[in-house]
Amino acid sequence: MPRLLAVSDLHVRYPENRAIAEGLAGEPEDWLIVAGDVAERVDDTVATLEVLARRFAQVIWVPGNHELWTRTKEDVDLRGDARYRHLVERCRAIGVLTPEDPFPVFAGHVIAPLFLLYDYTFVPAGTSTPEEGLAAAYAAGVVCTDEHLLHPDPYPTRGAWCAARVEESRRRLDALETLHPGLPTVLVNHWPLTRLPTEVLRYPEFAVWCGTTATADWHVRYGARAVVYGHLHIPRVTYEDGVRFVECSLGYPREWKPRQDRFGDPAEVLPRQVLPVPPADYGIRPH
Repeated sequence: MPRLLAVSDLHVRYPENRAIAEGLAGEPEDWLIVAGDVAERVDDTVATLEVLARRFAQVIWVPGNHELWTRTKEDVDLRGDARYRHLVERCRAIGVLTPEDPFPVFAGHVIAPLFLLYDYTFVPAGTSTPEEGLAAAYAAGVVCTDEHLLHPDPYPTRGAWCAARVEESRRRLDALETLHPGLPTVLVNHWPLTRLPTEVLRYPEFAVWCGTTATADWHVRYGARAVVYGHLHIPRVTYEDGVRFVECSLGYPREWKPRQDRFGDPAEVLPRQVLPVPPADYGIRPH
């Protein structure tokens, strides 16, 4: 039976991670979701996806924040939405689906790859507005590199870009009842759709760069069987409103290496299975 598998946060600039990414495989009929942060350079991202596209029946990619960074030492110096659109075209050239393509159907489920960003509304305790939350993060010395390298052009702010992406994604998801009436969904986004996954962050202030409250009910509203995400580098399975949330990241070597004894070698447990739902979930469910 074909499976829907998922992985994120491969960060192949690390040699250990590149070796794991190059070893990812499944059965020829399996589909693979790659939920962002493959690499920071466009060529590295595309090269990795091209390898995976030869091994899986279909690869579906959504961008993470690292793919959207604009560094000085790269041939592709595009910023913001132009950089994202360039990545989309490069993915299409190798047969990889993106958030800009029609949502595919896998085993009676609509797979909805999304690109939503964040708007600083996952505010830390003691704050009530994005401005207060961001100020608290800076005061705590927790500052995401996005603030320096992820440019929102042509939008005035990352929050404005997020709002535009949320509106476009909501429009497309609302149309599913007409296009695919009654079919459950698998929602895919690099950043978590709800605030709950961020509650285990070591540095809670980092949550302001982790999503938007605008999507808090999407897993219910759009009939999700599963939600796939990454970004947090905390691989696990949780449930909200009966919906299975799969954080499928590899993360940095300094993060995954200490977890090997407890959770297994990433080369053996990745990619994670999304569909059919496995008899035993990976990771830890919260009490």
